[in-house]
Parts: sequence; C-alpha cells; structure tokens
Amino acid sequence: MPKDLPLNSLGFAKPPADTRVVVAMSGGVDSSVVAAKLAEEGYDVVGVTLQLYDHGAALAKKGACCAGQDIHDARRVAEEMGFPHYVLNYENTFREAVIDEFADAYLGGATPVPCIRCNERVKFKDLLETAKDLDADCMATGHYIQRKDGAAGPELHCAADPNRDQSYFLFSTTPEQLDYLRFPLGHLPSKDATRELAAKYGLAVADKPDSQDICFVPNGNYASVIEKLRPGAADPGDIVDMEGNVLGQHRGVIHYTIGQRRGLGIGGLEDPLYVVKLDPETRHVVVGPKEALSTRTIPVREINWLGDEPFTSREEWHLKVKVRSTRPPREAIIRPVSETEAEVELVVPEEGVSPGQACVFYAPEDSRIFGGGWIYKK
Repeated sequence: MPKDLPLNSLGFAKPPADTRVVVAMSGGVDSSVVAAKLAEEGYDVVGVTLQLYDHGAALAKKGACCAGQDIHDARRVAEEMGFPHYVLNYENTFREAVIDEFADAYLGGATPVPCIRCNERVKFKDLLETAKDLDADCMATGHYIQRKDGAAGPELHCAADPNRDQSYFLFSTTPEQLDYLRFPLGHLPSKDATRELAAKYGLAVADKPDSQDICFVPNGNYASVIEKLRPGAADPGDIVDMEGNVLGQHRGVIHYTIGQRRGLGIGGLEDPLYVVKLDPETRHVVVGPKEALSTRTIPVREINWLGDEPFTSREEWHLKVKVRSTRPPREAIIRPVSETEAEVELVVPEEGVSPGQACVFYAPEDSRIFGGGWIYKK
C-alpha cells in the first residue's frame, strides 16, 4: 500500500473500501445515520447492536434504546444499506456493570448517572473489544461529541451544537479508547441536520423520536425499578430539619434527590425547604433553606484525565467544571490529591451538588474536555 495516499474521512491512509468500521447501532436515528453515511461513502461497515435488557418488557415503550423495536430498526437500516448486522446479548453484563450499581447508589443516598457507566463499562469496553475482534480499524458511534487530532494525540471536544453536546456523558473515555473511536455527527450544526441526512438516505427511522430518560427505567420512575431490584428499599422514615427536628414522614429515601423542593408534603411553612441531604442509614430526608444547598468544595475520585501533561504535574489546574449534565461549565480550581482523586473548588458556589453525579473538566476558553471524575461524600 503506497504511503502517500491521502487520509480518508476516518483518518486512515487507505481507501474507504479497505477500511472496516464497526458502528454501534442503538436503533435510533443518530447511529443509523452514522452507519448509512459510512456505508454510502464506501466503507466496510459492520453494524452491531447490544441487547442490554429484557426487550419483551420494553417492547411497547417508546423512547428506549437497545431493546425490542430498536433492534428491529437497526437490523432494517442494515438491510436497506446493504451491510452485515449482529445483535449481541449483553443483558448479564449490563445488569452487573450498570443496573446493580444504579440501584445500590440510590440506596446509598447518591444520584447516579447510569448512561456514563454504560458507555464506560459496556459500549466503550466490551463492544470496543468486539470491534477489534472483528478486525475493524475503528468503531463509530452516534454520539454528539468531537474527536480532534492534537499535538499529543487525539483530543475530546464538545459537539458543534451545544444543545446536543454529550460530553458530560463521555468524560470517562480513555486516551486509548479515543484513539480507536470516531464520532461522525459531532461537527453537525443541529439535530435537524441529522434528520435531513436520514431522509436523504431514505431511512425509516428518520422521524423516530429521540430516546428519553434512562433506557431501563420505564416512564422515568426510578423508585419502582429500585423497589423491584432491591425489595424493601422504599421503607418510610422521617423528614427532619438540619437540627434533627421531625417535620413529617416520607415514603422512602429513594423517592428523593438533593435539591428537590416539590412533593415533600410539609406545606404551611413560611419559607420553602429543599432536600439538602439523604441519610439512608437513619432513613432521614434532611431539608433546609435554599442557601444550605450551596457548595464550594467538591471531593472527586475515579478521575479520568485527558490532558497532555500528567494530572499530578501541577498543584492546581484552573479549568471549568460541570457538576450536572443540564448546567453550563463554571470556573473552578482543581487540586490533585493523587492521579485519580482531587478537590475541586468552585469559584462561585453551586446549589444541589450531589454525590453520584459526575464532575467534568473543560478548557477555560475552547471546546476541549480534560476528563473528569465522580462526586462523592467524605
């Protein structure tokens, strides 16, 4: 093979036809467009869909991924575009790596983000290894995020469309994984552009609704799922103020989240109260005024660092951080404790910082993501 061949759109110095790419297909419009686009460009595409949970129970649920109708939709796209498609049963792996931790985290008073764990422990681990076993040159997904070549290797960057950016859910992507992954939709200006491509390729999923909520949680009812997984998890207890005075009763700690105001059932008070702490051991839901939610210092662990220099090479990193997926990045000082732990000091305190959520690191002035870690309570 001549060495002076130009790089193809996936970054390889060979023709698309000689470049095998495994596309992770959830059955939704995003990954379907990625597969169709690469197939049309002449790549050797192999579609793979993971069955992650009992699709019989979810067959009639709209807005889920990786089950029932979605597997059918992914297979149909592969047939229309003329490339092979495989379904792998990952139910046991998904339950052990994602669902069980989700339930245990809620029982521990945390607010978990299972979509991050799914990317980290299933899609970008086991599925990525499967892609290598299939002799693929890379694996492509429908995530809205960008991979750019930097001076020290591939870098992770936010999507061009801030409304679709999924960087918060992909911070734990390692440098080794990033070297192998491709994100063909990250540069698109909007979701409308993705649907236009789906219509151009004649895909039946062009108008399919986006996934909503967590895939294995019907109708967003986390508590009912946890009660099934962990019987007795919804034991009632006391709602107490910050001094320990009993203000009322609750129907189970798992029904509440940090920062919650509505649905506490303790009306008639002069000032509104918010959930400021969950204590599963005493079965206490602790409430207080809004200012009690304000947090300046956040302990973070399990850090995945994506900077060019070692994380511990500096005493402080002045970056921006995002402590919830729905919030914008805010200025912070990150002080490494070890290669995988840090103390994050927010320049302006945030409300409702919750253990179990991710703290993602961003460059102060551009779109680069420097990794992140998990918020925990000391």
